[in-house]
Amino acid sequence: METVPYLLYAAAGGLAGLTAGLFGLGGGVVLVPALLYLFAWQGFPPPYIPVAAVATSLATIMVTAIVSIGAHHRLGSLDWRAASRLFPGIVIGSLFGAWLADQLPGDWLKTVFAVYLLGVAMQMLWRWRPAPAVTQPQPWLLTGVGGAIGTLSAMLGIGGGTLTVPFLVKCAYPMRVAVAVSSACGFPIALAGTIAYGILGWEVADLPSGSAGYVYLPAFFGIIAASMLTAPLGARLAHRLPAETLRQLFAGVLILIGGKVLYGG
Repeated sequence: METVPYLLYAAAGGLAGLTAGLFGLGGGVVLVPALLYLFAWQGFPPPYIPVAAVATSLATIMVTAIVSIGAHHRLGSLDWRAASRLFPGIVIGSLFGAWLADQLPGDWLKTVFAVYLLGVAMQMLWRWRPAPAVTQPQPWLLTGVGGAIGTLSAMLGIGGGTLTVPFLVKCAYPMRVAVAVSSACGFPIALAGTIAYGILGWEVADLPSGSAGYVYLPAFFGIIAASMLTAPLGARLAHRLPAETLRQLFAGVLILIGGKVLYGG
């Protein structure tokens, strides 16, 4: 593979890791828009660019989720009971979400992602958090909501933190537990979704060399190599830089990116 595309993928991964460490956001909000433009720049077949961007972003989450799970487990903040109740719905939802993304026209998938980006930006600007409940929910509710989270996450190429954390906080879980459980949920989302995207794209003849189904492996390796280095840096910078100012600036960038994806093609 040429050096320049690999360096660009590494740069996207580095930025994704940095923002994950700074703001606690999954890399998908950065990676999917970056991959949309990089795949187009490399001349990938336009109908497959959105689903390939989502699939490749989702694949990288498998690696970062493992690291995050280990960290939260060592800190004692990971509620495995809550996570295990979410897992079955998440796996089923992720498989369905990947299938649904494969069926949608590429422009529709980009529109759904752009709307999601704008929603994340609004959440960051207004620091919206749901009021916590008094009691925790029944197991069937966790499983059902897990299905919805898995579906949307696999469609969007994200780890689901922006969906899982508010739901768990609303269900009376402490914030640190909600974040830890959300991190654990990122792995089954990514694993099930990546397997589904790999199978769904396996027989697609027009995908570029180096693809495993819809997952573009050169981008996957470039992103992982860089993001694993910059995520700890982002976490350290979060304690030293004016976090609120950075949050507002990043929300503004997300609005611009979401608007470009939505209206700019």
